[in-house]
Amino acid sequence: MERTEFEKVVLQAVQERGCSLVEIIFNDDDNVFEVTIDKADADVELADCEYVHRAVLAAFDRNVEDYALTVSSVGIDAAEADEMLKSINE
Repeated sequence: MERTEFEKVVLQAVQERGCSLVEIIFNDDDNVFEVTIDKADADVELADCEYVHRAVLAAFDRNVEDYALTVSSVGIDAAEADEMLKSINE
């Protein structure tokens, strides 16, 4: 996966939700990417994280790129975010 293109997609989606990008962690060895977002005037909602996640899914085919992605907010770690997303899908 091209890092520059990945960052561009993430940044655009984050801005569309009125959020700011705090951090992107790349683990190129395992193709694992962690994105952390925040909002200045409000709490980051699950919908914000989901929007960013779906933007990346739309831009990069997981079957071709073979990657894992976690989008979370400041104060919520990746495991908590995964559990929240699982509860929505149930």
